[in-house]
Amino acid sequence: MPRPRALASNVRKVTTMPIARHTTLPKLAIALTLGLGLAGCAGMPSNASLYSEKVPVVARTNMVLDVNTTTSGLPISEQQRLNGWFETMDLRYGDRIAIENPGQNPAVDAAIRDLAGRYGLMLSDTAPVTAGYVQPGQARVVITRTTASVPGCPDWSAKSDMNYTNGLSPGYGCAVNSNLAAMVADPQDLLEGKKGASETVIATSNKAISTYRETPPTGAGGLQAAGAVGGGGGN
Repeated sequence: MPRPRALASNVRKVTTMPIARHTTLPKLAIALTLGLGLAGCAGMPSNASLYSEKVPVVARTNMVLDVNTTTSGLPISEQQRLNGWFETMDLRYGDRIAIENPGQNPAVDAAIRDLAGRYGLMLSDTAPVTAGYVQPGQARVVITRTTASVPGCPDWSAKSDMNYTNGLSPGYGCAVNSNLAAMVADPQDLLEGKKGASETVIATSNKAISTYRETPPTGAGGLQAAGAVGGGGGN
């Protein structure tokens, strides 16, 4: 019987060499990382001061009404029309009323002053410049209304957490300044403080303080003696 050959002699050793594959995935990931980092730096706050960029803006609006006049002032019909205009404009504290009276009739000024006084307002000394001309026999009543607002608030445009310059966010001060603009009674006070008309205003304001200081306390006279209260009773 023939001798069987070794099986190992028929086995060929095949060595597989690794195939080099050129891929761009690592480079692409690095590029995306750098791109996101640069995009984040673009929204970095740049205001390094302690002041807010969002501040109240005061705006003025002039509203006019021309009324017919006579030598004795304003007719009843014109007074009713002017009073209705005041109600429609919701006349309130902070509004300023001025008169452009080419005829310089003091009776016209007195009639308009009385109507404005019903709303607790006084007439301004000078009237602002308005468009158009006042026709003969007429007078122009001007209401100047001042409003305050903070444009651009709220501002959430900053989307980066990096702040290498220690700057303020774009929305810094929006809450405080918006509340101030909404709560101030007269927005004109944001431009300049209120000025006293005369010393009488100071004396009136100090009257309550003087009364509080000079009034003696309620217990300064001592306590009243408490007497027995008698009541009816049987034996």
